[in-house]
Amino acid sequence: MADESIQVKLPDGSPVETPRGSSAADIAAGIGPGLARAALAAVVNGETVDLARPVPGDSEVRILTSRDDDALPVLRHSAAHVLATAVRELRPNAGIGFGPPVEDGFYYDFEVDEPFTPADLEAFEARMRDIVAADHPFERRRVSKEEGRELFSDDPLKLERLEELEDDEVITVYRDGPFLDLCRGPHVPSTGGVKHFKLLSTAGAYWRGDENRQMLQRIYGTAFFTRKALDEHLERLDEARRRDHRVLGRELDLFSIQEEVGSGLVLWHPNGGLVRHTVEEFLKTTMLEHGYELVYSPHVAREELYRISGHLEVFSEDMFPPMADEGHRFRLKPMNCPHHFMIYRSSSRSYRDLPLRYAELGTCYRYERTGTLHGMLRVRSFTQDDAHIFVREDQISDEYHRLLDLVAYLLDVFGYEFEVALSTRPEKAIGDPRVYDAAVGTLAAVLEERGQEYEVDEGGGAFYGPKVDILLVDALGRKWQGPTFQLDFLMPERFGLDYVGSDNQRHNVVVIHRTMLGSMERFIGGLVEHYAGAFPVWLAPEQVRVLPVSEVWSESARELVDLLRAKGVRARLSDQDTLGYRIREAEVKKVPYMGVVGKREAEAGTVAVRRRGAGKKQVVMEREAFARQVAEDIRTRARW
Repeated sequence: MADESIQVKLPDGSPVETPRGSSAADIAAGIGPGLARAALAAVVNGETVDLARPVPGDSEVRILTSRDDDALPVLRHSAAHVLATAVRELRPNAGIGFGPPVEDGFYYDFEVDEPFTPADLEAFEARMRDIVAADHPFERRRVSKEEGRELFSDDPLKLERLEELEDDEVITVYRDGPFLDLCRGPHVPSTGGVKHFKLLSTAGAYWRGDENRQMLQRIYGTAFFTRKALDEHLERLDEARRRDHRVLGRELDLFSIQEEVGSGLVLWHPNGGLVRHTVEEFLKTTMLEHGYELVYSPHVAREELYRISGHLEVFSEDMFPPMADEGHRFRLKPMNCPHHFMIYRSSSRSYRDLPLRYAELGTCYRYERTGTLHGMLRVRSFTQDDAHIFVREDQISDEYHRLLDLVAYLLDVFGYEFEVALSTRPEKAIGDPRVYDAAVGTLAAVLEERGQEYEVDEGGGAFYGPKVDILLVDALGRKWQGPTFQLDFLMPERFGLDYVGSDNQRHNVVVIHRTMLGSMERFIGGLVEHYAGAFPVWLAPEQVRVLPVSEVWSESARELVDLLRAKGVRARLSDQDTLGYRIREAEVKKVPYMGVVGKREAEAGTVAVRRRGAGKKQVVMEREAFARQVAEDIRTRARW
């Protein structure tokens, strides 16, 4: 009889005996009717599966309900299939690509003759509601490759994917109502579980991400278990659109990207230039205060440099083509590190010289594909806040403490919360694994000594060393890739970077690749969205706009501008058009302070101050006191 039953271990450790061949749904029903009704999928021995799948022998089983984070990707995968069902019903000739869940929703790619329109999305959404109401079960079936060829004989996209599968690989298809798809699953039990969804947008997408293949039409959507969660997400998306740095960049005249210059090449306008200048000057001053030395390197170098570093071997597709001169081939630099290594190598170093910290705001160039470019967040020319720290192995721990102190300070100034991840040794790591793992242990010990919570990204380190990644959390709760501190044991060997130790022997240094803010383009684009364009006073390109009530008081207003500028305040006089129009314009431009000067203010030597976000409220202040207040906001880098 023992062969007719299996032992299942539940999350609380309790064992359950169940007949062999039982599904996860059977196990849920055995636990209780409430769980059976709420169950959506299951995690069996670490793999998320359909409820209907038989449990393979003695196993660990966790039933997923709408309360489990692991269940949301399952719901969204099923929503993608409901979308594909609707598209196929309304567009029978549409080719079917891939439809996976993604972080905030799902997408599906279709091959059609014409791009989808907003009216198409409305029609698809309406048809999806009908499919949900029909409550078709999601039915999984294993098929042979030959059977798969027959099932998808009219769908070349699926046939291409099918031919990539190994002959002995498990091939499964899923059916919901009239729609059949080549799919690994898992799915919720039926289409009726996909109640709260929204189609969001369409975009072109190359098949398999290959720009040499046909362009498909991608539909993005999202789904949640409750209407409340869906509505909250849609509101966040609306707020994100209002904060879009591309829109605000145009409205605030910060930057532009123009076709005549080239895709992915940012032109910084005076307002954006002032923001960037302020960030860079603050950063350079901070670096000098923390023991860094500023260096500069050229924008091009001979290919031989990137051959030594390995970039030419593994990164050439992301580099611009070579330029030839007198028999030598040159490349626009994709990274600053090889140049910094050459500076280190230019002199003999002693153990007493270490650590050495070289910092540069260096411009790099990468040939990003056109379809991946995105405003200032993904560009082809960018100025990287870069540093390379040369240390002995016994200095790694102390240096990482310094780096984490510094990043906490910098991100606090800019108003970001952050999360930390530690990336460990990948399978393709080179060198002695004991050295790599010891370095991981050192970094973990640093984080634990500080009481810093962190996620472990297993196998996420580079092939030459582990790293600590910092994720910025912005005002909308979105996470952005931020600072990164990468240990490197390989480049010192490639470049012969060593030092003379206390034993008079030569030893390889360890390099820490360190970026605090990343590229100026991406960081400032992110700041625009984080602040919704309303920069703190110290960062604002225009800090005070002075508004005379009429031109009669322009001279008095000009004196106030001069006083403010003398104290280092970026102030501007605006005396054309009506006062109401000028106030609205200053509000649209998100200027932190307005100073209104009329008859009483001119005669009394005062100013009526309007502060951004305070509505029509005005406070009359002595001019000198107002200038000191603004200067203090700038000096202390006040958050507002």
